[in-house]
Amino acid sequence: MTVKRRIGSTAIAVLLLFSCAMGCRLAPWRWGGDVHKGIASWYGPGFHGRRTASGEVFDQNAMTAAHRELPFGTRVRVKNLRNGRSVIVRINDRGPFVRGRIIDLSKEAARRLDMVADGIVPVRVEVIKRGPRR
Repeated sequence: MTVKRRIGSTAIAVLLLFSCAMGCRLAPWRWGGDVHKGIASWYGPGFHGRRTASGEVFDQNAMTAAHRELPFGTRVRVKNLRNGRSVIVRINDRGPFVRGRIIDLSKEAARRLDMVADGIVPVRVEVIKRGPRR
């Protein structure tokens, strides 16, 4: 039993080293914890009615968000670190594509966080329920 554990641990270590050697990064959303801090932005008017990456029609008045890696359907709690307000949104799109930002919120979610005027704010993002992997 001990030998199997050592072999399993060794295999994982080799896989991780190989991944790093090949230049691949390990996504913190899969390998680390489910709470991250960063900058949030919002989007809405120019995309309202258009298709999202998940195939849904974007509704700027819905409680949705875009994230680069989390599976579609994942629910996250986003807390505005400037004022303490928080909302729960569902991931249904990909983005943001601006360096340094971790989540892009619908206009309604941004309104409830009181960040529309600011455009970007520091946030804490916590995964509540992961969506199905595709």
